[in-house]
Amino acid sequence: QVQLVESGGGLVQAGGSLRLSCAASGRTFSNYHIAWFRQAPGKERESVASIRRTGYITSYADSVKGRFTISRDNAKNTVYLQMNSLKPEDTAVYYCGAALYYSGSLLPPDGVDYWGKGTLVTVSS
Repeated sequence: QVQLVESGGGLVQAGGSLRLSCAASGRTFSNYHIAWFRQAPGKERESVASIRRTGYITSYADSVKGRFTISRDNAKNTVYLQMNSLKPEDTAVYYCGAALYYSGSLLPPDGVDYWGKGTLVTVSS
């Protein structure tokens, strides 16, 4: 089992920044690929950014490329999502997910082994 806890969400004006954190406990964190997802009201959960277990390979959805940065600190069992130049359309509940294996660039929601409970990000115009 891996327990994931997200934090760092909140209300921010358009153009602002937030940094989300995903703290893990349980099984060896460094064995897992980690990704951030988001789900806006009435929409399906979508992949935002993924980072491989070593931290050297990252992938991003086109909608956030150049604005969001995913990183991980395996010594602290934590993954971060730095979000800059936020837009109202970034408003959603953001979740982190962990997977032992996946292929391709972005980890898809149906490939996640463990989920956190999410943190709400609201971007006002």
